[in-house]
This record gives sequence, structure tokens and C-alpha cells, in this order.
Amino acid sequence: MAERLIELRDIKKSYGNVFAVGGVNMAIDQGEVVGLLGDNGAGKSTLIKILAGAVKPSSGEILVRGKPVHGWSAAKSRAAGIETVFQDRALAVQQTIVRNIFMGREITTAMGLLNVGKQRAEAERLMRDIGFTSKVFSPDSIVGQLSGGERQGVAIARAIYNQADLIVLDEPTTALSLTETEKVFRFVRNVRESGRSILFIGHNIHHVFDIAERFVVLDRGRVAVEITKPEVKTVDRLIAFMEHVAHPAGANPLDDSPATTGANL
Repeated sequence: MAERLIELRDIKKSYGNVFAVGGVNMAIDQGEVVGLLGDNGAGKSTLIKILAGAVKPSSGEILVRGKPVHGWSAAKSRAAGIETVFQDRALAVQQTIVRNIFMGREITTAMGLLNVGKQRAEAERLMRDIGFTSKVFSPDSIVGQLSGGERQGVAIARAIYNQADLIVLDEPTTALSLTETEKVFRFVRNVRESGRSILFIGHNIHHVFDIAERFVVLDRGRVAVEITKPEVKTVDRLIAFMEHVAHPAGANPLDDSPATTGANL
């Protein structure tokens, strides 16, 4: 049985009388890709900021490998092995791939000098491990010369170097072509094969369905459903369910699935 990396129990975040997140229970196990879906305002952004430690929950409990963590913060999130790649990727596009990967966590010699050779070798290994197969680019290539999918790969490589067990990808395929989206998918699959986990957030349901093995749908700050790909069967049924959540009328499209009781993870 896979190890449970992160578990959220009854996580709430309110701003005055408004709940952005209204009691979420969610867990992510080792070596899985979980898709997080929901309409605008569903609470996705707030939830991933809580996971990253950028926002403190108003109440609830966060467990790391089964043990509760008190005083959750950005430092504790990183110590738990969580790395978040936000939509802007936070890359310095005028700098090289190797500088972006090690920015703020440079490899130095015993004398405190920058170990350029070791950084370059490590960058090559990271790029190779995630499936960065282009022969046009090297660790010394300027990030601004890369395509959108390749830039996402640099951000993922940086997360792996930072010892991530769980990489949170916020809208990683937004505005990407089919070719570039497939590059991101290749990176994600290779990360999963290495035993790490991915939380994949997206508005494009087709993209999320293609890459994830399990789906969590948020609605107005709560989990509307969690369901595996074999249970949901087709992307059309998942889309129909999300439409049903937004405009509840008629039968639930997932009523024949045992995972549609509204129970959280």
C-alpha cells in the first residue's frame, strides 16, 4: 500500500464571514497524480496556497506521513517535501537553465565558491530524468529561448532538486499547444515513475483527465466528489458532473459510481 504523504482534515479558510475553503478533507499518496478541478471561485487557489504555506488555514489539521504538523508555514511545507510551481513558474527568463534550477540553493565547494561543474552535471541529470530530450538545449541555454512546455520542465526540475516528494502544478498547460502540453505530460509521467506525487490543477478538464489517476472536484470551498479514472470512465461523464455541480438539475451523471456519495478522501 502506498504511503500517505499529505492529508488535509477539515481545512477551512475564511476572510471575515466568507469561507474560501469550507472544510476540505483531502489526501495524496506517494507516486500518484491527482487532478484538482473546480470552477472559478471553487477554492482551488486558496487550497494550494495553504499547501504551499503561503496562507494559514483558519482551522483544520495537516498531517505529513501520518503525523500532524502544527504552525504550518512555507518553511514547514518545504520541509514536508512540497514544492509548488505556480502559473507564472517564477523563472528568470534572462538566465540559464542551470542558474534557474539552483537559484538560492547553489552548490558550492568547501571554500564556499560556486561549484559550476557540479551544478552543470546535476542540471543535466535532472533534465534527463524528467525527459527533457531536446538536443538543441543544454544547461547553459537561456530560459527565454525555451518553449512554454520546456519552461515548465525547468520549474519541475528545480522542484525535484529541492527534494520534492509532492509537486503542485498550478495550471501547467494554460495557453500551451498540443505539442507543448504533451511535453508537460511527459515530464509529469517521469516524475511519477520516480515515486513522487503530482497535484495537477487545471481548468482544461481534458488535460486533467488525460494525466491524472484520481480527481478531486471542489465546489464553493468544499469537495463535491473524489473519484478515480476507472470509476468516472470517460471525460464526458466528468464534464457532465461538473456541469451538474454548477447547475444542479436532474440526475447526477455519476450516480452509478460508488464514489458519488459526497464522501471526501
